[in-house]
Amino acid sequence: MGQTAAADIATIGRISAVPAILQVIRELTGLRFAAVARVTEDSWTACAVLDQLDFGLQVGGELEVVTTLCHEIRQAHQSVVIDKASEDPLYRDHHTPRLYQFESYISVPIFRPDGRFFGTICALDPNPASLKSSTIQSTMESFARMLALQIEAEENLQKTEAALMAERKNTALREQFIAVLGHDLRTPLFAISAGAEMLLRKLPDPANQQRARHILTSARRATRLVDDVLDFARGSLGSGIPVDIAPCPDLGDALRHVISEVQNIYPQRTLRMSIGELHGIQCDRERVAQLLSNLVANAVAHGDPEGSVDVSAQIHDGQFVLSVTNQGLIAEDALPHLFRPYARPARGTPQTGLGLGLYIASQIAQSHGGKLEVRSTTKEGTQFVFSFPVQTVPGKA
Repeated sequence: MGQTAAADIATIGRISAVPAILQVIRELTGLRFAAVARVTEDSWTACAVLDQLDFGLQVGGELEVVTTLCHEIRQAHQSVVIDKASEDPLYRDHHTPRLYQFESYISVPIFRPDGRFFGTICALDPNPASLKSSTIQSTMESFARMLALQIEAEENLQKTEAALMAERKNTALREQFIAVLGHDLRTPLFAISAGAEMLLRKLPDPANQQRARHILTSARRATRLVDDVLDFARGSLGSGIPVDIAPCPDLGDALRHVISEVQNIYPQRTLRMSIGELHGIQCDRERVAQLLSNLVANAVAHGDPEGSVDVSAQIHDGQFVLSVTNQGLIAEDALPHLFRPYARPARGTPQTGLGLGLYIASQIAQSHGGKLEVRSTTKEGTQFVFSFPVQTVPGKA
């Protein structure tokens, strides 16, 4: 196996959605062998495999490319769909079905965004199957497009990481690469989300819907992480997190929506809110909602799981004051470091996320001309308070 093949196998292996894609294909088609293959002029290499046939091919396994139909797909740039090879006028005398003993087969090409051929997503089974008279081909071709974008993004990630290691002493260059990477990832993540939403609408059975929902959830979480990285890069480069300050008559509704979303994710937790009349506020509605989401998520993750999380939003003495209180306790020596990037409480259990939530919240506060403060005592618990001066909307008191 050449160095390039090994790199492509590693790239596919790092894409977490691939096993779910192969499982959806398995259940959608009924075919018991499915694979993502790297196909060149002289090699066929398995990059990912789902084998319920004991076909005997594992990741890294190779076939003589001229014995496969993928070789013809590489030349013709067209999908191949066979319901029953022994009765198919084009393939009943073909050497490939006889050699690999299959009746049903489907394979779609994967093209990189620049048009270069990468390989195929293929599936086969010794039993015949109805593949042509369904949406299976179009679904698999959608998967191929999404996978091509993700391959490109993963390769960009690896190239960027290599460059960052070489230039790790150059902080500005590192953060610029992170920002570019975040932009490059948005396109494939959008494609994956859109494809998963399409599958949710079209797949009839609950099992496949659950897998599509898992792909969608993973893509949305990755998108949030990318957004965090972009915000971190903007803040660290000195330009601050951009905000669009405008009259915000529905800020209360936006804050309530954030609490509702978190409550749906953590139904076992007690979230209480007190939101007053928020008239005359000018702010960036989405950024303030993002700040609240980060604070509430932090409170749920690190506060007392038996205690409540209390959210208050009021106008007091010409200031908009948003507070989030939980019953947890933060060590006094940790308080000065909470708003630094990658800050995490000392715990023995693994934690998700990048540790940027409080840092981004503090940057949003600064971009509004306000401040984010924290206090933590044994008696009152931990409270984060975001405040900024209320700018009266013209024409209103």
